[in-house]
Amino acid sequence: MTVIQAYDLTGNPTDKIELPKVFETPIRPDVVKRAVLTQQSHRLQPQGRDPMAGKRTSAESLGTGLGIARMARVKGSAHPRARQAAFIPHAVGGRRTHPPRAEKRIYKKINTKERRLAIRSAIAATAQKSLVASRGHLVDEVPSLPLVVSDDLQDIQTSKEAKNVFTQLGLLPDVLRVKKSLKIRAGKGKMRGRRRRHGVGPLFVIDEDRGIRKAVNNFLGIDVMPVSDLNAETLAPGTSLGRLTVWSASAFRKLDEVFS
Repeated sequence: MTVIQAYDLTGNPTDKIELPKVFETPIRPDVVKRAVLTQQSHRLQPQGRDPMAGKRTSAESLGTGLGIARMARVKGSAHPRARQAAFIPHAVGGRRTHPPRAEKRIYKKINTKERRLAIRSAIAATAQKSLVASRGHLVDEVPSLPLVVSDDLQDIQTSKEAKNVFTQLGLLPDVLRVKKSLKIRAGKGKMRGRRRRHGVGPLFVIDEDRGIRKAVNNFLGIDVMPVSDLNAETLAPGTSLGRLTVWSASAFRKLDEVFS
């Protein structure tokens, strides 16, 4: 049985908590990547071309014996478009050769056991300081990983209180890192609702929201999630394992119950 230290909102040690067995799960980047990509595919919007695009014409091949190519030509003789190539892919205004189709299957699926293994593996990775640091998080001032804080964390009401807690727990450098990473996206994505990009900050896992979600809403890159709603993409954004995660004591104790 492994026991770890829990902290209060001032960063001082309080009581000790038994480490849940879910943290003994092997680290499986391959399974986590599959689960994250599956979840991301559920947000894709099907898109394709009009099946009749380029085909609304009377064009038909005139056959052989005329000394001309056998491509489809517009019927008639007394108008400018007559006898011009149409319908075929290399004709002006013709159909596309292999257009995107809205019927394409882009909704990926994953086995239930595999998805649960990915979540447990991503949870276990949050306790590996080397993985968390290699992901880009600043963890030099964080007292320990996994970082467990008393349930008073769920009662934070204002951004000012939240910033004080970040300072006491050594999370402020990582929060500021995310703020400095904000930039304007390059390319046409600026015009498509994806104008700004920024890094990913700490994840707060709670048992009950009593104000913390609203309190940290003004900080970039910070997510708050109930322990029962954890998923692979939240724990490993961009398929990269080792997100800096802060657990409330009650949520930490429920891990084995939820992910047994």
